[in-house]
Amino acid sequence: MSAIRVDAGAGRLFFGDLDMPCTIGRGGVCAAADKREGDGCTPLGIWPVRGVLLRPGKAAAAGIRLPWRWVREGDGWSDDPADPAYNRPVHLPRAFSAENLLRDDDAYDVIVVLGHNDSPPVPGRGSAIFFHLSEGRPTAGCVAVERADMLRLLPLLAPGDVMEIV
Repeated sequence: MSAIRVDAGAGRLFFGDLDMPCTIGRGGVCAAADKREGDGCTPLGIWPVRGVLLRPGKAAAAGIRLPWRWVREGDGWSDDPADPAYNRPVHLPRAFSAENLLRDDDAYDVIVVLGHNDSPPVPGRGSAIFFHLSEGRPTAGCVAVERADMLRLLPLLAPGDVMEIV
């Protein structure tokens, strides 16, 4: 097991010899127990790396050792605490609120799913905490890096790796 270390205060991400700038949530960081849906806070802690979602035509799967799949039309992620599928992948359209994983920007061309609040999900404690591509501004609570940095890091990750946000 290896750890991707995020130094939120310094805005840096480290993995082995790699050292790169990263972006966190617009609300800064918070203790995982204090994380609330929509607060823009990146939760402190150690989160398992669950797998990767890739946008066809925007990202390549070559060399990825983590479990991965292509994002398809209708793929979403529930962010509605009233949804029985809260903080889980869902199919859109849906009666409950959910993020569309096929965004108009490039942020979700590569999504590394983190195991925050997923075992089991506690409604309202935060959903869709991902490691994804940066858009040059704070995230809604995720960790993000530039595309070139993500593409350097992605093939180095393996099942069992974690992200430590400090």
